[in-house]
Amino acid sequence: MSPDEAHAADLGERFRRWGELGMDPDTCPMRQLIDRIGDRWSILLICALAAGPLRFSALMRAVPDISKRMLTQTLRGLEADGLVHRDVQPTVPPSVTYSLTPRGLSLTGPLVGLIDWAETHHSGVVDAAA
Repeated sequence: MSPDEAHAADLGERFRRWGELGMDPDTCPMRQLIDRIGDRWSILLICALAAGPLRFSALMRAVPDISKRMLTQTLRGLEADGLVHRDVQPTVPPSVTYSLTPRGLSLTGPLVGLIDWAETHHSGVVDAAA
């Protein structure tokens, strides 16, 4: 068996075992996490913050089609989930900077794989959908 075949077999076994656990919405950790970070904006904001801390206005520029309301709501959710840290400096007006927590940073590794996949397959997926 080639290394690629062995890797594919290992992945297949891991997915089979995971599938046997069931995808119950109350107990499936993957399903619960996708519910938390799989919305339209969370991953994009995590990717923007992966390069370093940003202020609110810089995040608005990084994701130009997000509204202020959705940016605020998404940042609050990511903060509540322990993925983003909100640092308020006591200036006038207050200066607020957002950064990834260690838990948020740990998500960037898997996201690189998703980014690589998207860059490789984006045009094929768009063409197939057309």
